[in-house]
Amino acid sequence: MIVAAFLFVEPALGFPGQTSRIMFFHIPQAWVASLSFLLSMIAGCLYLIKREIRLDQLAFSAAELGFLFCLLATASGSMFAKATWGSFWNWDPRETSILILLMIYGAYFALRSAIAEQDKKRAFSAVYLILAFVTVPFLIFVVPRITFSLHPEDTMNPMSPGMDIRTLLVFSGSLFAYTALFIWILSLRMRILCLQQMREDLVLNKEVQ
Repeated sequence: MIVAAFLFVEPALGFPGQTSRIMFFHIPQAWVASLSFLLSMIAGCLYLIKREIRLDQLAFSAAELGFLFCLLATASGSMFAKATWGSFWNWDPRETSILILLMIYGAYFALRSAIAEQDKKRAFSAVYLILAFVTVPFLIFVVPRITFSLHPEDTMNPMSPGMDIRTLLVFSGSLFAYTALFIWILSLRMRILCLQQMREDLVLNKEVQ
C-alpha cells in the first residue's frame, strides 16, 4: 500500500505538490482509532456484565491502540497542515477536537494507574470507557461540522465522482491493511497481557502456599 500510494496513483488535484497522498495514511489511522475506541467501549460494557478479566484486557488493549493511532492521525494531519496551511498546528476545529479526545483517553490510563485494587480498577475503567466513547462521535463528526474548518471535507470520499478507480483501490486497500494491522497488534497485546496475568497468578499461588 505504501508503494502503491506513491507510484500507482496520481496526486489529487487542488492540493500542493504531493500532499494529497498523505490521506492514504491519515484517514485509515483515524478510522482505526475510532474502531479501537468503539471496541474498548463494547468490551467495557461486556466486562461490567460478565466480570471476566479477558474482557478488561481487551478493553485496555483496544484503548491503548486507539490512543496510538489517534496520535498517528494527529501527526500525519499536522504534516498535511504544515504543507498546506504553513503551520503544523492551526487550532482548526478538527485539530482541537482530536486533541481533546487524546486528553480524554489519556486520563483513562491515569485512572488505571491510580487505583491499586484490581476489581475496582477494572470496573471504574470500564465505566470510564463507556462515558469517554460518548464524546467520540461528537468530537469527530459533529464539532468540525458546526464551525468553519480549514480541513478539506470530502478529499478522499469513495462516493465522490472525482475519485478514479486507481485511487479508490489504493484507498480501500489501505483501509483494509490498517484494519488488519490493528487486529494483528491487538492479538499480540492480548497474548502479552494473558501471559502477564498467568505469571501474576502463579506468583500469588506460590505466596499462598
